[in-house]
Amino acid sequence: MQQLNLPPYQFKIKSSENKQLIFDIIRKKYMVLTPEEWVRQNFVQYLISEKKYPISLIAIEKEIVLNNLKKRFDILIFDPKGEPNIIVECKSPNVKITQNTFDQIAQYNMKINAKFLILTNGLSHYFCKLDSKNERYIFLKEIENYS
Repeated sequence: MQQLNLPPYQFKIKSSENKQLIFDIIRKKYMVLTPEEWVRQNFVQYLISEKKYPISLIAIEKEIVLNNLKKRFDILIFDPKGEPNIIVECKSPNVKITQNTFDQIAQYNMKINAKFLILTNGLSHYFCKLDSKNERYIFLKEIENYS
């Protein structure tokens, strides 16, 4: 898989029925190793290893309903009270982060109400904080460590 703009991590990878699978420590099962899954698994490791977010506060690919359509967010991190804190949208490394990508995560966040948004394709990462008082997003250099 492609080298990403994240620290290197060790993963359990195996082959099955001519497909490569990667072990997801959050879902506790092997997932098909697509380019997007590669980004998702690396970013989860970044959140756990570098930013010190507890595994118990992280959810992956859960379904939400928006305008009667079923959608799935990539990563959601809760605060210790169980409130949504950070929503992460992961794209394949060959997908550029555009306004459409930002619109997608902003739509998801209308339902979820997380305080922070992250967009990543593994190569470029965008971090922002919701300023609900002024109804805008403030872009940050990086996401804060878990505290």
